[in-house]
Amino acid sequence: MLKSLLKALAWLPLILALSTCIEPYDPELKGYESVMVVEGLITDERAPYEVRLSRSVHHADSIPGRITDAEVSITDETGNITYLRNCGEGLYKTDPTEFIGVTGNTYTLHILTSDGNEYMSEPAMMLPVPEIESVYYEKDEEYTGNQSETHEGIRIYIDTGEGSDASQYIRWEYEETWKFRLANYKRFNYINDSLIFPVDREVEFCWKSVKSSVILNNSILPGQADYITKAPVCFIAPEKSDRLTIQYSILVRQYSISKEAFVFWNNLKQVNETGGTIFDSQPYAVVSNINNVNDPGEKVLGYFQVSAVKQERKYITSSELTELDLPWFNYDCIRYEVEPADYPPASPMLPPMTWDQLYDMFIGTGNFTFVEPLYMGSTHELEKLVFVEKACSDCGLAGSVDKPDWWIDLN
Repeated sequence: MLKSLLKALAWLPLILALSTCIEPYDPELKGYESVMVVEGLITDERAPYEVRLSRSVHHADSIPGRITDAEVSITDETGNITYLRNCGEGLYKTDPTEFIGVTGNTYTLHILTSDGNEYMSEPAMMLPVPEIESVYYEKDEEYTGNQSETHEGIRIYIDTGEGSDASQYIRWEYEETWKFRLANYKRFNYINDSLIFPVDREVEFCWKSVKSSVILNNSILPGQADYITKAPVCFIAPEKSDRLTIQYSILVRQYSISKEAFVFWNNLKQVNETGGTIFDSQPYAVVSNINNVNDPGEKVLGYFQVSAVKQERKYITSSELTELDLPWFNYDCIRYEVEPADYPPASPMLPPMTWDQLYDMFIGTGNFTFVEPLYMGSTHELEKLVFVEKACSDCGLAGSVDKPDWWIDLN
């Protein structure tokens, strides 16, 4: 979620994930000034850690300015220093063979820009994170944005294992991936009315992934149980999306964060829900843990996060949901089964439309895909050409033809 959320910060507004009940927030800032935006996260996973640097923009339609010429490093409490590689476009990465976060260690982010400005995060300790006890779902319903009607669906929850005094504050992010079937996939290629042949490879199934950009956090307060149960992650209305038509997967990542980081994310959530801006001083001041060393009064957006992480993947198949008696998703896709006679010439003096002209008329718009021919049963004479809109037949528009390496088909 960090990558998506802080990218949204850079674009100003907070862009919210598909199929959530929260409305997008698109502020117009008064007295606007471009500020440094920093997104960075290090964990105890053996993976390259990323820091992204940019400058905020006045409106979501603008392109954020990437900071491409900075020197970025991370130090620990013993003075060890790790330099991040400049990968271009404002992206800086660590080498996973040289650096991995360790629980209990404290880390500080350093940024030196080409104009001589030096930025430094407050030191952040990598806190231990509780295990994930369970990720599960239950039937539920949710109101639409205007509260006028409800949709039935499933709500996904998470339970944590027992924590400790050092892991009182939890944050989650998630990534959804689902397999779906194209409503009308391409099966034939058209050359002319006498040369129509099957495609080399039929692409019937696609996969799509979406990262969350909602803020999910929780805390274990003194006197409470040292674990969290039934924390809501997301709601899915099957009639509004093709997520649950075949097989769905959600990967939930759980972070143990400091009290200061919890306050940051909670304030940011409050700003979004109240329709304020991230520069508002009242009632929710969104304070970064990154400062300009020489100019502490400079505003900086973002938060350098340091956390151990646990993750859990949950698969849900369409067959599992049958007994819940939920509404079903219907593709809004029209099959255009046409022949030249459907488009008579404007004048009797003009020749009738040919099959080739009919094909060119649909394909020439750029909006349709030729799917298949229809033939008369007894004579095998061409009777119709079938076209559908590209969004109903093209994996490249609706998702990806490539199955993720980790995906397991359960149906």
